[in-house]
Amino acid sequence: METTTLYCRLGPSDKVYSVSLKPEGDGHVVLFAYGRRNATLNTGRKTPQPVPYDQAKACYDGLIREKLAKGYQHGEPGTDYQPSRPGRTFTGILPQLLNPVDADALSHLLDHPAFWMQEKHDGRRLLLRRRSDLVTGINRLGLETSVPMPMVEAARRSVHDFVVDGEAVGNCLCTFDLLELDGEDLRGLPYGQRYLKLIQVLAPLKTANLHFVQTAFRPHEKHRMLEELRQQGREGVVFKSCDAPHSPGRPFSGGPQLKHKFYETASFIVGRINEQRSVGLLLFEGDRIRPAGNVTIPPNHDLPVSGQVVECRYLYAFRESGAIYQPVFLGVREDVLSAECITRQLKYKSEPLGQAA
Repeated sequence: METTTLYCRLGPSDKVYSVSLKPEGDGHVVLFAYGRRNATLNTGRKTPQPVPYDQAKACYDGLIREKLAKGYQHGEPGTDYQPSRPGRTFTGILPQLLNPVDADALSHLLDHPAFWMQEKHDGRRLLLRRRSDLVTGINRLGLETSVPMPMVEAARRSVHDFVVDGEAVGNCLCTFDLLELDGEDLRGLPYGQRYLKLIQVLAPLKTANLHFVQTAFRPHEKHRMLEELRQQGREGVVFKSCDAPHSPGRPFSGGPQLKHKFYETASFIVGRINEQRSVGLLLFEGDRIRPAGNVTIPPNHDLPVSGQVVECRYLYAFRESGAIYQPVFLGVREDVLSAECITRQLKYKSEPLGQAA
């Protein structure tokens, strides 16, 4: 049996989390326990039924990574939390996440005057906070993360303190929102006002390392941009209600900020490490773990380890097997929790008419 116990003490909060991987029947199960130190712990099973070892191990490792990202650490009970390395400090600053829309909704959004449209850049989500000469990167989980030096130098050129939200592509941050300006919280303002203030802050810098994304406002502009981005093979587009305030997190469905991708992507948990640089992919379906096929790791990427979260592009998924078709490995995602790797992400192959249940 494998067991790991983690501790987290932040101010008056003193918590413990334990996770175990043990054989049961013909497979293995993952058990957990959590609560206040020196109190009766709440217990549960992450795998209601025994599963193969590689699936259980991926679930076990994923839970540990998730708790470490939230501030837990190995060590003696009651130890005050100190980040073991940069990028593990929780800032309390969270981005607004988008729900996807399919092609059927495009016409409405393209013609709706209240929804502005921007390119969805193919990078990683990154917020940038500038306080005097201190520039801090923040990932989509609200944790401090590393920032390329060209972005830091560009932010220091501004005369303002700010928190901006954007997509990092190499050494460039393509920003699309302004959350704070010179100590003032702008989240309650309509998006249209925040975007215009963003332009006023970043336009004088005249740098490619920190700039605002181009936006189409009118229906004919949105239609033209959509076609241009399709022809250029870009990732997709984003629609944002110009009247909506900033709301951190992701709505259960819909919302004032929506995305449409020209191809499908999803996050998976790495399970089995196969031969010839291939790994098995796993997803949660409720409390169950489902295989989602395999993906080959290109030579220019390090081989991920079991339990890590990875991003893959694919054409569609098969409903019966759950496996993704024509998968392409995009990289490891340290800013995505294993709990977010769910089958609901997948787009399934359309069934012929008359065969759907």
